[in-house]
Amino acid sequence: MQRRILMGLTLIAATAGTTAFAQASYPSKPIRLIVPFAAGGTTDIVARVIADPLGRELGQPVVVDNKGGAGGTIGAVEAMRAAPDGYTLSVATVSTTATNPAITPKFPYNPEADFVPIINIAATPNVIAVNPKFPGHDYKSFVAELKKNPGKYSYASTGTGSITHLLMELYKSLSGTFMTHIPYRGAGPALNDVVSGQVNMNLDNLPSSLPFIKDGRLIPIVVAAPQRLAVLPNVPTFKEIGLEPVNRMAYYGILGPKGTPKEVVDRINAAVKKVLADPAVKKRIEDTGSLVIGNTPEQFAEQIKNEFAIYKEVVKKQNLKLD
Repeated sequence: MQRRILMGLTLIAATAGTTAFAQASYPSKPIRLIVPFAAGGTTDIVARVIADPLGRELGQPVVVDNKGGAGGTIGAVEAMRAAPDGYTLSVATVSTTATNPAITPKFPYNPEADFVPIINIAATPNVIAVNPKFPGHDYKSFVAELKKNPGKYSYASTGTGSITHLLMELYKSLSGTFMTHIPYRGAGPALNDVVSGQVNMNLDNLPSSLPFIKDGRLIPIVVAAPQRLAVLPNVPTFKEIGLEPVNRMAYYGILGPKGTPKEVVDRINAAVKKVLADPAVKKRIEDTGSLVIGNTPEQFAEQIKNEFAIYKEVVKKQNLKLD
């Protein structure tokens, strides 16, 4: 009997030692960071800003893998199904953790239960911008043109159920305007068609639109931000035009699949915080118009919970449906 007990204790100790060794040696191979949108959008920009320095901090490469489609759902589902060992992570957005799950019946995952929040990297304003050929170049003339010609114009989004879709639909319902929704597989292709004039306008995260705004290929109309932005001082916020419910920012965080060990979560969280403390990284993120966050896993989990609840209520109140 005593021999069995001793053997059992030895096995437990050996297992614990192996686990501790595995955790201590993490990571021992490259880490895949799934971006659930096409290259060129804000999610992709933020991911690539931190990927290389995070790889250096962890001692293994962090490889960005774009898996766009379905408003971020395709990439998020792939990340959810990955082994919970810290070697497949994903970038979380409002689209993948709140708006898409809120508007889609029988959604393939629960944003609160099927992932482990690790850290919120940054938050960013959203902006409605138009092609320069659009008749209105300020908010007053913009909304007047839309109301005069309901259904004449179209807008591009990063995908059905994305934050850029739901925020614009919320704007339409509260402003009494109507534009046709044209969904894309991410901000990059959506921006290309708005800049080329194939679509009249979009609502987009500021970082991906800002280069086009700066060189005059897009005209900013209104922003979702706590206050007017230094880079767009003449552009009002949604709050200023009387539509505060639309005045919501986006976020970009990192998730692991459900079951990712706490030790791994803490290791990644600490490494990302160290990367974000680098003045050069901080500047690159802030230069896009974003705000650096760098919070705890618990704080990020609370953000996801609150945002999901808000957009479920928005969908319910505005009776929003998928296209």
